[in-house]
Amino acid sequence: MMLQSYLSKQGYQVFTTQKAEEGLRIIRSQSIDLVLSDYRMPDKNGIELLEDIKKTHPQVPVIIMTSYGDIRLAVRAMKLGAVDYITKPVNHEELRELILSVFHPPVPVASQDKRNTVSEQPEFIQGHNKHWQEIENHLQVVGPTQLSVILQGESGTGKEFVARRLHALSTRASQPFLAIDCGALSNEMAASELFGHVKGSFTGAMADKKGQFELANGGTLFLDEIGNLNYEIQVKLLRALQERKIKRIGGSYDIPVDVRLVAATNEELNKALQQGSFREDLYHRLNEFSIHLKPLRERPEDIPLFAQNFLSLANQELNKEVKGFDEEVIAKLSTYPWPGNLRELKNVVKRSVLLSKQEWITLDAIPTELLLSETVRKEEEQEEGTDLKVLSENLERKKILEALEKCKYNKSKAARVLNIDRKTLYNKISFYNLEF
Repeated sequence: MMLQSYLSKQGYQVFTTQKAEEGLRIIRSQSIDLVLSDYRMPDKNGIELLEDIKKTHPQVPVIIMTSYGDIRLAVRAMKLGAVDYITKPVNHEELRELILSVFHPPVPVASQDKRNTVSEQPEFIQGHNKHWQEIENHLQVVGPTQLSVILQGESGTGKEFVARRLHALSTRASQPFLAIDCGALSNEMAASELFGHVKGSFTGAMADKKGQFELANGGTLFLDEIGNLNYEIQVKLLRALQERKIKRIGGSYDIPVDVRLVAATNEELNKALQQGSFREDLYHRLNEFSIHLKPLRERPEDIPLFAQNFLSLANQELNKEVKGFDEEVIAKLSTYPWPGNLRELKNVVKRSVLLSKQEWITLDAIPTELLLSETVRKEEEQEEGTDLKVLSENLERKKILEALEKCKYNKSKAARVLNIDRKTLYNKISFYNLEF
């Protein structure tokens, strides 16, 4: 009710509901420009709602609201197509800026204003450590070739930046570079998005449409999270790579294409290969060369460099003049595990710049999850110790959390899974301070 009141005063028409299914009905019946979704709801969670929205209304941006304990779930939501997440309790000013960034993404404009002097600064820069030097050496070698490349690494580690760098170093640099997130495509949309369709080939096909392969002809096509493509699309993709021809959905003739493919995946692709859900012949056709990107937590020496770069970008976008970070803040940034990697670091820095009332970012301007990370780390250290009582309590707490998440926080179901009565579960939830 508070969010509805605040956003209505900002001039937005707001529809509210407590259930995901009712939300989907509103999206189908109204012209919705943005969805702000909680993670926990009575009938579905935010991830399930996001997946449903992406199937039927992929153009509608979704922002997930989450508590500190669900940060990893929020990162997963962004991987599945959410435009961003915001932690609770929601800061109204932060939410307003986030919504404005969705509706009106910043466009760099040349200006003599001191605050716009970084307009040509890239959103991502290379680190100085040995890992990034090795990657740059690989790019210099493979870039000018026509080899297909697989980029492996966690979400947010900069795979698209590396793909663009490959394109810039290639003989195709003057031709198109197109990027598509396969994780955000439903099975029904993927074929049309990649290969195009002809008018009338399916319900809603009101005109002929070129797919990404045609649009990228002569250039480079970057397929992020390629492991999400279903088996049928994999067959068509293999044919496009081997024969350099595609056929639109409903089309009657082949269209020649000349595209260099760069694919990105997380570590789950190896599991998909073992399970047979990803074609081995397609994997080997794509994997003519591979580059692995380490997560941010494994190269903490680069965090201050990335943070300062993101600060400059945030100053430009938010029209502020924050100079840098206090030493205490740098220490926190360097020890936080960054499950969302560079994407999460960029968001944290942007929010800190927004909330900072001083020239230097201090601890009171950074998100709560970074401040709590030290407490979590100490708990993990205790768990690794020799105190059997602590070990037992930490394990019990962990199992209760896992059961609650599995049962979508239905305490009666969780109690049955744990083989205890509901009263005992409530007592343990209170003892471990697990109230949600």
